Amino acid sequence: MIKVTRLNDSVLTINVEMIQSLQATPDTVITFTNHDRLMVKEPVEEISQRIVEYQRAVNAAGTEQCSAAPDAYRSPGAKVTVY
Repeated sequence: MIKVTRLNDSVLTINVEMIQSLQATPDTVITFTNHDRLMVKEPVEEISQRIVEYQRAVNAAGTEQCSAAPDAYRSPGAKVTVY
């Protein structure tokens, strides 16, 4: 989720997984997968950067969680084979 600013200065948090496209017209228009549109003040480049940062954070958290998962499900004394 990222925060964006509507043209009336209200701040909105949006789900980046639901974004279909970004367009500069000159205001930035976010089109969602359900075809709703939202005009925001931030330029396309800034929103793109926020999306990338969000996805990196989510992927990093997922990687940490996956590497810890085997220990959480392992029985005490069980042998682990690493290939």
